[in-house]
Amino acid sequence: MPIAFTYTLIVLLFITSILLTLLILLHRGKGGGMSSMFGGGVSSAVSGSSVAEKNLDRYTVLVGVVWFACIVGLGLWLRVTQSGG
Repeated sequence: MPIAFTYTLIVLLFITSILLTLLILLHRGKGGGMSSMFGGGVSSAVSGSSVAEKNLDRYTVLVGVVWFACIVGLGLWLRVTQSGG
């Protein structure tokens, strides 16, 4: 595998790790969280969670999937390079 691909995965893993940490911290917990500072805590009791909270969930899942793919890709790369291929 080209070395540029490896460095791309490492940089992508670093960026997604930071993004995933920030997105998780933005989620509302039991007593409200950092998301309530940015208007995510404003929701009516009838509609359930707000649109902002649903979008935050979607972004968190998307970044989590990219992060997981980077982990698997780097693991496969490590396995291939250590087996002498």
